[in-house]
Amino acid sequence: MGEHRVRVTQDIASRWRRRAGEYQTLGEALAAAEPGDTLTIRPGTFREGLVIDKPVTLLAAEGPGTVRIDPPGGVALLVTAAVTMRDLVVEGAELSVPAVLVTGPEAAAELVDCRVTARSSVGVEIADQARATLRDCTVHNPSGLGVRLRAQAAVVVEDGEIAEAGQAALAVLGGSNARLDRCRLHHASGAGLVLADPGSSAELNGCEIYEIRGSGVQAEAQAVGRLTDCTVRRVSGNGLSLDTEAELTLTGCRVHDLPENAADLRGRSRLVLEHSTVRDFGRGALSIWDQGTRAEALATEIHSSDGDYPAIWVSDGAGLTLTDCSLHDLPDALFVLDRDSRAEAKDCSFSRIRSSAVSVSSGASVDLADCRIQEAGTGLWFRDHGSGGRLTGCEISEVATGVIVTKGADPELRGCTVRGSADAAVYVSAQGRGVFEDCRVSHGKGFGFHIIDGCRTVLTRCRAEHNGRAGFEFSEPGPVTEGCVSDDVPAAAEVPAPRSAPPVGATIQAAGQVSVAQPSAVPLASAASAARIAPIPDCRPADEALAELDALVGLATVKQEVRTLIDLISVGRRRRQAGLKAPSLRRHLVFTGSPGTGKTTVARLYGEILASLGVLQRGHLVEVARVDLVGEHVGSTAIRTQAAFDRARGGVLFIDEAYALAPEDGARDFGREAIDTLVKLMEDHRDEVVVIVAGYTAEMERFLSANPGVSSRFSRTITFPDYSAPELLQIARAQCAEHEYALSEAAESALLDHFGSLDRGPAFGNGRTARQVFETMVERHAMRVAQLPDPSTEDLQLLVPADLPA
Repeated sequence: MGEHRVRVTQDIASRWRRRAGEYQTLGEALAAAEPGDTLTIRPGTFREGLVIDKPVTLLAAEGPGTVRIDPPGGVALLVTAAVTMRDLVVEGAELSVPAVLVTGPEAAAELVDCRVTARSSVGVEIADQARATLRDCTVHNPSGLGVRLRAQAAVVVEDGEIAEAGQAALAVLGGSNARLDRCRLHHASGAGLVLADPGSSAELNGCEIYEIRGSGVQAEAQAVGRLTDCTVRRVSGNGLSLDTEAELTLTGCRVHDLPENAADLRGRSRLVLEHSTVRDFGRGALSIWDQGTRAEALATEIHSSDGDYPAIWVSDGAGLTLTDCSLHDLPDALFVLDRDSRAEAKDCSFSRIRSSAVSVSSGASVDLADCRIQEAGTGLWFRDHGSGGRLTGCEISEVATGVIVTKGADPELRGCTVRGSADAAVYVSAQGRGVFEDCRVSHGKGFGFHIIDGCRTVLTRCRAEHNGRAGFEFSEPGPVTEGCVSDDVPAAAEVPAPRSAPPVGATIQAAGQVSVAQPSAVPLASAASAARIAPIPDCRPADEALAELDALVGLATVKQEVRTLIDLISVGRRRRQAGLKAPSLRRHLVFTGSPGTGKTTVARLYGEILASLGVLQRGHLVEVARVDLVGEHVGSTAIRTQAAFDRARGGVLFIDEAYALAPEDGARDFGREAIDTLVKLMEDHRDEVVVIVAGYTAEMERFLSANPGVSSRFSRTITFPDYSAPELLQIARAQCAEHEYALSEAAESALLDHFGSLDRGPAFGNGRTARQVFETMVERHAMRVAQLPDPSTEDLQLLVPADLPA
């Protein structure tokens, strides 16, 4: 008689059952079992395929891995009822059928701590409206698919692993649904996850997809997927491939280390990225093709590509929306091309872009609002006819060329700034057009607005200043200007508008700049007045700058000192008007105090006030430190100091941490040369520049004694006190109001105690500390509120004591 290996235990809930028994084979035990019974299996290998058509439970008596189901052929495990299996190993070796098949509307399989190791067409298949749950299970199938769902089936996989699949790790087809939590899909071919067919969907939470010979996720034919806190990495194809109206949403995910595209979208598919990161890709981060195809990214970071392809490619009528995204360390950031293709970006940053940050061509358009472009070859390039769009409130800095408009392109830029360009800030050529309204270009090494080839560009209320060559350069008739100003146009050169229109093609020249009115660009009656570049007007009235000074938190003694200086200046002007001697002005100042007490802000406002009173020509602020003034060899320090002083002509030269120019052991230090040069320049150009030196109180005494002429030229010292705890709380309140947050009463009380307990040592940051505390509270608030299932508007705004720094 054979060994009894399977024990059937009857369901004690039913009294009308025969006694439990023990059986030699699983088939015998299943035949004897009734619904609800449990089959406890001793260790061993069972060479039989199982058909389970009744609700029973199968358990390995001695735990995981001790019981193997390994038939010579056919389906190893066929389930058509509600079945629970624990700690089993299922092996299948027939290529034409699945190793495990759960099928039929009555089937509901639960596998716990099971392992499926197969060389079959499919490792685990759930079909025909069946349901399955896999917990702590592994599926390996080098010959075919790992897990496949079809015909409206459903599966939940928790803490599982699907690996070493000869085809896709997981395929969800035919209107089926899958949910995976904390799973790993890896070392598969074709794709990690395949989604296809209308009604098919998958939800992945905390999962990893990696080492795939193909795409990480492949979605098509109207299937829908959502990935949260997932990672897709190290795949040989695209990280995400979408086609034929498929939809994917990734939240808090990471897609990286890819030789191809991070995401490739076609056929009216849609991708949403939220709070995710895309990096280290060989081709592009997002390649978006075809009419109706769309991608949206919110608070997403895209960076680090060593290839030669644009990070984002939008073509053939596709669309893109970026909100609060960061794109950096890329060859090119955003290319939009082909008619009807469109990209929108709001509050995004583009930085360290080796070539073009944004390129628009072949009739495409972009809409950028409040975006920042920094450290790029070209900020924006509108390349050809029909290409354009609108830029509003954008900032472009530290680029080779800020904006290029060529070959009939026609963008609109309103309220934008270009700063620090190596060549032209704005360059228009080859019948490019463009409308520039309330735009400002400054501190470039080339021209501000450089328009050639008679391009009919319209510039309204644009401003150019501190440009190395000229503010406005028009080589031929064509551009139209209205209300534009430049700092290289003296007031004496301003040409009044004639009463009647000038002859067609007439030019008006001022300070070497030529603006030409074309009759086809504007009506003749307004052409002359439009074609004029005026000097930069005076700064804002002193009352406005004083109001901003008074609005600063604390600093009562500082405000009083500044008002005293202003009163001296005002009364001195009136005395001169009355024929009396005016008191000598001590305009150069020493600001002492700890960091973060508002010294730079007060210096800026002081310059504006002096300009509004006629003491300074412009009132702008040039801020420097030791590194900007001190050179590496003899003579270079004087050159640097002279250059900084020249940039500040007509305004304020603010030297932060000035004591660093006079180190205690600096007998041979070049900082002394900077001080000596500065003292001479202050004497030679005493009415052109106001110099303010700032630093810690004790250290500034050393600076003032470095040169006999220093103390005489800086005869007035204003001390900036540390902020008190209530004042720091007031700063925090202001930060809350600015960013639409609110402090609860308890939070205010706790915050006041927090500020009162801070160490007021040399590293104390004053206002900077208050801002850092606010930023930390915002981060902790976000972590707290993110756990709420449905936060209210008040929840999203209110900061409570729990949000304070730990």
